[in-house]
Amino acid sequence: MKKLIQNVSLADQAYNLLKKAIVSAELAPKEELPEEKLAADLGISRTPLREALKRLAMEGLIVLQKGRPATVATFTKEDSLEYMELRKVLEIFNIEKIMPIVDETLIEELKDNLKFQQEAVENNHYHDFIEYDREFHLILASRNNNTKYQEMIHHMNTGVNRAFLLLSTTLKVSAYEAYEEHVKFIEALELKDVALAKEKMYEHFQNVEKRFLSLFRNEESEENE
Repeated sequence: MKKLIQNVSLADQAYNLLKKAIVSAELAPKEELPEEKLAADLGISRTPLREALKRLAMEGLIVLQKGRPATVATFTKEDSLEYMELRKVLEIFNIEKIMPIVDETLIEELKDNLKFQQEAVENNHYHDFIEYDREFHLILASRNNNTKYQEMIHHMNTGVNRAFLLLSTTLKVSAYEAYEEHVKFIEALELKDVALAKEKMYEHFQNVEKRFLSLFRNEESEENE
């Protein structure tokens, strides 16, 4: 693992490098992350490293254990499907909650995000696309004045996000379909049609689940060949 540049936030750099190592499977599920070794590998002290580890734990990417090294979180198909089910409930209801305060600022923020999604798809940058996809949903959650609700949506998105990142080598068609579904959702949002917006979001989540299962089956087939 490469060392960090001292003039940039060390915690941020450690977080980004470790996250990339986890989602690319360079660090395997259940692998231990001893602080002393990680700090030495990265060329930093334990203080920024611990901050990075806390952020990774909040995103469900690692498991912190008292008196023992942190470990890389496990990933299963069942976990991801459960996250998706919860996301569907939370985010569709969130639309109902935020619709009265939907304004041009929110619409423009979502459209700006869509531009980045489109660029990522066109350039085959699927890891980037997944991050923009996640950000799209978190923008919607940020308009909910219930902070606990925001936190729950953030956590659920992280779980599903990790699943797709691990399967992202086969995302080309799926990414474009998801982008198109986001476009249709924004059109409904602009109309201030809560029923239509909820319908479009529901369809999006149904399709996300179908795409995930298809990607997972492809991954399993390749492993068995």
